[in-house]
Amino acid sequence: MPLSGTIVKQVNIKSDGDMFLETFRYRPYHVSQMSPGMLKGVDLHEGEWGTVGSVIVWNMLQVAKEVIEAVNEENKSVRFKVTEGDIMEAYKTFAVTIRVDTHEEENVVTWTLDYEKVNEYIPNPDRLMELALNVTIDVETYHLLHLQPH
Repeated sequence: MPLSGTIVKQVNIKSDGDMFLETFRYRPYHVSQMSPGMLKGVDLHEGEWGTVGSVIVWNMLQVAKEVIEAVNEENKSVRFKVTEGDIMEAYKTFAVTIRVDTHEEENVVTWTLDYEKVNEYIPNPDRLMELALNVTIDVETYHLLHLQPH
């Protein structure tokens, strides 16, 4: 079983794709309000929300301290590199990229998990991908109910 891998999953959303990405980039602390069953809280430890080099701590099934590694305005993507926390007990490296493709009323959110396991006995991060997909649904539902014109 290889130690390094990439998992990519896509979710179609009807809510505004740009708003979805902006939530994760500039206001991730709102995600815990939008998906309280999945996230307990999100805190900024260094820098400013949405800027490369900022350090954010996500308290979910596991705690993950992440740094915003890259922002691509043209590609509508944000990449987070996990630097500390429970996840790093199982993975030497772990990064999450969120990309949004907007197509009029239909938008696609792509989650990419890049990882290197500590050893061959560590499972692939399928549970973390499932968490990301569930959070996507919660954030979309919140946006459709509260932020979009009816």
